[in-house]
Amino acid sequence: MSWLFLTLSSALLLGFYDYFKKVALHDNAVLPVLFGSVAAGAAVWLPFVVWSALSPATLPAEVLHVTGISARGHFLLFAKAALVGASWIFGYHGIKSLPLSVASPIRATGPLWTITFAVLLFHEAPTPKQWLGVAIILMAFFAFSLVGRREGIHFHRNRAVFFMLGATLLGAASTLYDKYLLQRAALTPGQVQAWFTIYTTIILVPPLALWLRLPQRHPFHWRWAIPVIGVTLLAADLLYFTAIAQPAALISLISPVRRASVIVSFLLGIFMFREKQLWPKGACIVGIITGVILLA
Repeated sequence: MSWLFLTLSSALLLGFYDYFKKVALHDNAVLPVLFGSVAAGAAVWLPFVVWSALSPATLPAEVLHVTGISARGHFLLFAKAALVGASWIFGYHGIKSLPLSVASPIRATGPLWTITFAVLLFHEAPTPKQWLGVAIILMAFFAFSLVGRREGIHFHRNRAVFFMLGATLLGAASTLYDKYLLQRAALTPGQVQAWFTIYTTIILVPPLALWLRLPQRHPFHWRWAIPVIGVTLLAADLLYFTAIAQPAALISLISPVRRASVIVSFLLGIFMFREKQLWPKGACIVGIITGVILLA
């Protein structure tokens, strides 16, 4: 399959990934939903961890070989798990309280924050085209805040908005960290995905235990969407990594195409959850996608 088709498929799955999170979190406790979804992903990878240790030569694909990592490598992956775990905790709280047609576009501004970190921390110099993309995203984001007011969502004092922004900032930091893990630390995509998923499950055990001890807590309801969240994310990432691995793949196109997942989330939010403000939100999303394309 072509890298463009793989990327589009990954974007489609990411859109459904946000949708399944919204379904699972509706009137439900956040921590057990998050733990269940992450544990589902870890359960998919655990057999390959054992298989890699016992008989690596018989694995069907090299990407599934996830052993042979140094102690330093495991420490780096545990740090990624802590970073991603914090991002997901913020993101799950945000997506539970916000309309899907608002929460997903906030996450779609991730490339803006990635470039900001790259400028501040690595002294990179964006091109004029990229600065134009930054300006367009910021204007679209401001427009979203005005649209949100019509639904009673005041961006400057809504806690759920800050949760989504926190999740997006941590996600941008994770993207930069991924570059370090995959290039300088010389880890494979399978190793990164497998071990950070397993370590994130472990990291979430103490918060889940504390939640269980709370005398008054939001009730938890099991839903089929919980394990589907983890499996959908694994499939989306696998398609993404496979696309990048193809020699003809253009990263400058893969990144903005993958952000098209916000369109899927937006449409699902409008038609499945009957969310409001179709055309104003749609215009803001066009602005964000345009800005992301210019950042590429």
